[in-house]
Amino acid sequence: MLIGCPKEIKPQEFRVGLTPAAAAEAVAHGHQVLVQAGAGIGSGFADADYTAAGARIAPDAAAVFDAAQMIVKVKEPQAGERAMLRKGQVLFTYLHLAPDPDQTRDLLASGVTAIAYETVTDRSGGLPLLAPMSEVAGKLAPQMGAWTLQKANGGRGVLLGGVPGVGPARVVVIGGGVVGTHAARVAAGMGADVVVMDRSLPRMRYLDDAFGGTFTTQFASGANIAEQITLADMVVGAVLIPGAAAPKLVTRAQLSTMKPGAVLVDVAIDQGGCFETSHPTTHQDPIYEVDGIMHYCVANMPGAVARTSTIALGNATMPFMLALANKGWRQAIIDDPHLRAGLSTHEGRLTSPPVGEALGLEAITPDALLTA
Repeated sequence: MLIGCPKEIKPQEFRVGLTPAAAAEAVAHGHQVLVQAGAGIGSGFADADYTAAGARIAPDAAAVFDAAQMIVKVKEPQAGERAMLRKGQVLFTYLHLAPDPDQTRDLLASGVTAIAYETVTDRSGGLPLLAPMSEVAGKLAPQMGAWTLQKANGGRGVLLGGVPGVGPARVVVIGGGVVGTHAARVAAGMGADVVVMDRSLPRMRYLDDAFGGTFTTQFASGANIAEQITLADMVVGAVLIPGAAAPKLVTRAQLSTMKPGAVLVDVAIDQGGCFETSHPTTHQDPIYEVDGIMHYCVANMPGAVARTSTIALGNATMPFMLALANKGWRQAIIDDPHLRAGLSTHEGRLTSPPVGEALGLEAITPDALLTA
């Protein structure tokens, strides 16, 4: 199979879909790899690193999309990239379709077979291709929130860890999954007073057992969230419903109950955001203010630490990429129900019911597609 890796074109996206190590693995399995010139520069990989791994360098994205049987990326294809996709081609990347009707329509129109990193599962019910970026985003969230809290950026002017005689900032993390756990650990490590909110009692028991004393937990009822945000200097939104739009957990009306200059960090923004007033921002222009509350809603947070993120993502995606290349997409998803869960579109059909529900589109399950 010819595997293509174009350069990412989303603003300030410095990651790359294939590392030289992944390219070398693919070549060792008998595949061809075509990488767009300069694709790895933002992550610290030169074109020479790819040629040393056995890949070929293409002059532009069009050459990659035209030749490749499978496209491997990081972020969802932008409009110009979607125009180059075609029936019979496999797209393997993050998609986040639920809040993005334009992308969904374009993928369906192209006929491409699109497999989303974020809905591939594992035996324990986890999301192994989302997890490494969730870990990165979770660790970045308090860091970015602390920067936003600075007075020059519109924040309250509160130091996360305080100083002797002055108490620390209060950080409320809504969601105790991978993002929330890493956000809480880093915020607590910076000296903040941290509360993690979740609806799963087993998850809260685990957090208490594993991190007892590092931060506290509280059940994420609507009333408890409403109370906690009034006390918070920073709120981290870390809620995920796989494949579906994120629930809105803080309304605009509730912003008036918060401390002026408090910060909302919405890590769920790729799935539409979990605050009513959230909208995607970029690393170049990351924050904005609504009703006196600062919002940090960068849609590709891990891109800020591109080398770490690229290597971590490549480690996770490589076995699945090789399965798709070695077996072909159909046999690969027949053999692996966890990879099958990532199938989102095929030849004009939507194969992700959560996306169909979010966008009001007809959808079938991947299992139904295979047995049709």
